[in-house]
Amino acid sequence: MAKRLGFGCMRLPLLDKDDQTSFDTEALNKLVDTFLERGFTYFDTAYTYHGFKSEEAVREALVKRHDRDEFTLATKLPPRMLKAVEDQDRIFNEQLENCGVEFFDYYLLHNIGVSAYEQACKFDTFGFALKKKEEGKIKNLGISFHDTPELLDEILTAHPELDFVQLQINYIDWENPGIQSKRCYEMARKHNKPIVVMEPCKGGNLASVPEKAEELMKAYNPELSIASWAIRFAASQEGVMMVLSGMNTMEQILDNTSYMADFEPLNEEEYRTISQVIDIINKDTAIPCTTCRYCEAGCPENIAIPDYFALYNSAKRAVTDNISSQFVYYLNLTSNHGKASDCIDCKQCEKSCPQHLKITEYLKDVSAEFEAGPGLPTK
Repeated sequence: MAKRLGFGCMRLPLLDKDDQTSFDTEALNKLVDTFLERGFTYFDTAYTYHGFKSEEAVREALVKRHDRDEFTLATKLPPRMLKAVEDQDRIFNEQLENCGVEFFDYYLLHNIGVSAYEQACKFDTFGFALKKKEEGKIKNLGISFHDTPELLDEILTAHPELDFVQLQINYIDWENPGIQSKRCYEMARKHNKPIVVMEPCKGGNLASVPEKAEELMKAYNPELSIASWAIRFAASQEGVMMVLSGMNTMEQILDNTSYMADFEPLNEEEYRTISQVIDIINKDTAIPCTTCRYCEAGCPENIAIPDYFALYNSAKRAVTDNISSQFVYYLNLTSNHGKASDCIDCKQCEKSCPQHLKITEYLKDVSAEFEAGPGLPTK
């Protein structure tokens, strides 16, 4: 069985952190070589990563320097970018050239949520990808998914031809009502789809936890890194075939490959420790919402209040400045719910809140966090 650690290529080593295309070529080559030398083969990139240059970086560091049978390569097509049917062929051919390969071992429709799924249906992107698979240019076809378990069920029911699903799974999002990692995982299992895990360390945030949480982990095993708990949590779930980690230092490569070389699932005591760590992290929350959802009933703007609060709390706990996956979930939720800024301050939600939260004020914070940049739909 293949080793279950994959090299994520969304956060490659850079010479200038403000320039996403300034790859540290020498460092990247060493990371790739060491990863392969240690018996790991899976590399995951995408058309849009690193200012649309990640695929080319992978070509230079991996494809040109190693035999094709030494590695497996995954990349992704972004349905949100499609303007016409012809765009699919153009982008796919660009990707083959960018990566310097004749086929992809794993190919995904990228960041599938409500609006991206609508685009994929509009242009029959599933049919397009299936045709490429029949031509031998795709070996395994899947989706990377950021939305509700109900939508995932709908997609997997409509598209049994999918070979696998890529999901955001980590211990802090496992029960998060805005992300619902566990329920999405269970939906993939229901459809018997192998799972690739993305964001096991939540963009690096679970590699650095509150001091009390770190003390618990180190008390159990002082040799294990903090990040290892997160990656092993993801890899311990039944049906997970690969866990991606965005490694951009040699220290991360050596650490991750050390405990994933002969992977051992978490034991009961380790799960209990993680449960305590979750409690510690969750106590440090910006909005003390209990997700009772009483506030949602009758909201004239249909605002997904508890889900937005959960995403906001998650964003505020972030200790890195990596791309916010919370924004992706927020964007998907706004496809069929009102935005936080749509609040008309009627305060009906506050009258029904058992925690007596100043919900309308908190919604302004959510709006400031997630609606400052481009990309949100307008009513």
